[in-house]
Amino acid sequence: MGAGPAPGADWFRVESIAPGISRVEEPWVHGLLRANMWHVRGRERDLVVDAGLGVVSLREHLPSLFEHDPILVVTHAHLDHVGAAHEFDDRRMHAACEIDGALAASLRGPELARLMGQEWALPELLVEALPMPTYEVDEYAITAAPATTELNEGDVIDLGDRQLRVLHLPGHTPGCVCLYDESDAALFSGDVIYDGELLDQLHESDIAAYVHTMRRLRSLEIEVVYPGHGDPFGGERMRDIIDGYLRSRAQQPR
Repeated sequence: MGAGPAPGADWFRVESIAPGISRVEEPWVHGLLRANMWHVRGRERDLVVDAGLGVVSLREHLPSLFEHDPILVVTHAHLDHVGAAHEFDDRRMHAACEIDGALAASLRGPELARLMGQEWALPELLVEALPMPTYEVDEYAITAAPATTELNEGDVIDLGDRQLRVLHLPGHTPGCVCLYDESDAALFSGDVIYDGELLDQLHESDIAAYVHTMRRLRSLEIEVVYPGHGDPFGGERMRDIIDGYLRSRAQQPR
């Protein structure tokens, strides 16, 4: 394991991506769990999409995320998206997204694979460094963070100068939501779609629902996707990913 970052904000990397939109990453985390947190600044409220792994405190080390009464939207209940959710006062998620003590969570690769019912070949540790020398990997856990507001299809997240519509798009998990900014033709997609292998065979996944979700996404006017993993990409690439997925699942019923 490498020497690691200095305790605190060095655990995170913050990058401006577009006007009013920044990406927060945890670069010392293994790629499987290195999820994006999106900070969207609005005139009246800020929005944070997903809450990372929760290895260290967001509120303590990135206080700028909390300066403007942020709304947290959790796109789905996997450990790499909900770890710091409990630090937010305004937590919004679908009814099928539950952040509780039953959530599969470990920083040890083989243990996480077992908890998720997968045969993934993962390294022993899913962090490449520790945030501080005294950090105890085996004490990592997800703190319960129930929704303060339940999200439903068609709900609007109003930031004053930006309005984002909630899309319920199950398949990866039953509670997956995306946020669609129609004025900018932008999609905050969580793990519904990103530029990589899409996971549709987890214990809570539903391939037929995922196929329906992909067909629905393809019908929308989208010019940029801000995904849960990896870099943003354009609408043409989104449609290529969707078409490839649909070809791979052509045997699924319509």
